[in-house]
Amino acid sequence: MRLISFIAVALLLFCSGCASITGSHPDDPLEPINRKVDAFNQAIDKVALKPIAQGYKDYTPETIQTGVSNFFGNLKDVGSAINNALQLKPKQTVDSCLRVLINSTVGVLGLIDIASNIGIQKHSEDFGQTLGYWGLPAGPYVIIPFLGPTTVRDGVSYFSVDTMADPVHYVDPINARNSVSAMRLLARRASYLSAEEQMGEIALDPYSFLRDFYLQKRKNDVWDGNPPD
Repeated sequence: MRLISFIAVALLLFCSGCASITGSHPDDPLEPINRKVDAFNQAIDKVALKPIAQGYKDYTPETIQTGVSNFFGNLKDVGSAINNALQLKPKQTVDSCLRVLINSTVGVLGLIDIASNIGIQKHSEDFGQTLGYWGLPAGPYVIIPFLGPTTVRDGVSYFSVDTMADPVHYVDPINARNSVSAMRLLARRASYLSAEEQMGEIALDPYSFLRDFYLQKRKNDVWDGNPPD
């Protein structure tokens, strides 16, 4: 995992230095390369990950899927607490800490989202959002092989600070860590299936649609849903 992270960060930094390549979108100067990488990712996904994710969604009881989603959502709240603190958001920081405390105990290691049931709001934040909050531009849009869309800012953040803040990073032995990571990837991929079907029905160019959606979503995330005009 450390090797993959190193390679990914190196690739992102390389891409940031190659941003002079001409693309049709101002935030996507690497579009010719990104489209090729995206096509590669789609081909791999079609024969490997998507069929497994579809089977998981179709045949795993919904209560188990909800529990798995809650479990990984609880782990994500750890990083959210840290990043809310770094953004000097006291209420969101307290809420995130309470969510982890309550869901990790009363919620049986996060399998049950008790915190949401009693009205403690979720405030998802990552280090890319924190850097954006303090004014660092997102940088070029990049498609990473096997992983998908990001920006230079968000990608470097994910493979450095966000990884270090992820409790899964500290699971030992490594076989157990890899199993947990694989389960999270599977659950995440399954959660995209319905949206993927809708995108296929309405998007003339899925690549452009996904890029514009991703960039707008990240902008909304950084500005807590109220981006400047």
